[in-house]
Amino acid sequence: MCGRYKQNTDGDALAELFRARRRTRQKEAYGTACPGTALPVIRENANGRFMDDLHWGFVPHWAKDDKGSRFINARAETAAEKPSFRDAFRARRCLIPADGFI
Repeated sequence: MCGRYKQNTDGDALAELFRARRRTRQKEAYGTACPGTALPVIRENANGRFMDDLHWGFVPHWAKDDKGSRFINARAETAAEKPSFRDAFRARRCLIPADGFI
């Protein structure tokens, strides 16, 4: 995966497109995203579908420090098997809207 992506659709349009209740702070488009940036993510649970701002980066459950232990990508072929991603891959999915990759 690339280390940057573009998210140029404004938050209201994203929430409408994905039929999500919006809990994001930023209303305008996000532009170019880089690791660590708070960006819109679509998640669903028993209470419904929501769009939240989350920081780009995955912190494994066993990490002691969430700052230095962020992964920004995983291989699709092994994500279900690797200890870093296995539990999240099975139970905690989300959708990250993107207009393009850089």
